Amino acid sequence: MLSKREKLSNPTTRYYTSRFPTILERELLEAPYLLRPFHSDDLSSVIEINRVCLPENYSPYFFMEVYKSCPEAFIVAEKERKVAGYIMCRLEFGFSDVRRFRMVRKGHVVSVAVMPDFRRQGIGKELVLAAMKALELHGAEECFLEVRTANEDAVRLYKNMGFDTSRVATHYYHDGADAYVMTIKLPHNPPVN
Repeated sequence: MLSKREKLSNPTTRYYTSRFPTILERELLEAPYLLRPFHSDDLSSVIEINRVCLPENYSPYFFMEVYKSCPEAFIVAEKERKVAGYIMCRLEFGFSDVRRFRMVRKGHVVSVAVMPDFRRQGIGKELVLAAMKALELHGAEECFLEVRTANEDAVRLYKNMGFDTSRVATHYYHDGADAYVMTIKLPHNPPVN
């Protein structure tokens, strides 16, 4: 079993958490971007990323409510001293999508986005992995998200990460678009490349 320190470390990302304040020294100096906990000072940057990248826009109040529900799973990615992406999650309790007829604690990826200039650098994937680790530490047994059925790049990314499509939520989005509900069992052990 990995230690908490090893779970929060990988070769391309710097990651700091309020819960584990130790800087992970191994890979910090060469990392191309920094993953760190969201701070209220980041709110305007996160809202801007949300508005640029996603058709679903949320109020500042909504972002802060999600943050309060699970602060360790609201993470931002910094590159070139700018917030380049974010992920926000909350914990929920309900019927499992993985284990039939069982009630479980679930992590819900409410929103994840990376600015267009910073895409295809692995930031989105690392945000999801870091959030899953935080949700797991909070006792989540699985993690789920909704993604537009037409968003082929995101669907492919999530499938490559081990998410399975649980169902289709018809007319899920405000504009009437359908969503795949994708789920993964926690703890997640990503394949070694």
